[in-house]
Amino acid sequence: MWLRCPNCSSHDVGKVGSDQYYCWNCFIEMTVVGNRLNVHEIKVDGSLISLDNLFTDEERTIH
Repeated sequence: MWLRCPNCSSHDVGKVGSDQYYCWNCFIEMTVVGNRLNVHEIKVDGSLISLDNLFTDEERTIH
């Protein structure tokens, strides 16, 4: 699967787990659920903050 980061449009995205990806350009994590990305910021303590509300459904849809 070839992903483009919805935040910075970079293709510098690597797989870090089952259906989990990480953008090495802007440091956000993405989880694929169906054909949609859930986008998260990783806090210093390792917890995740959802960034889904910052993107439209179209930006988060995998084509």
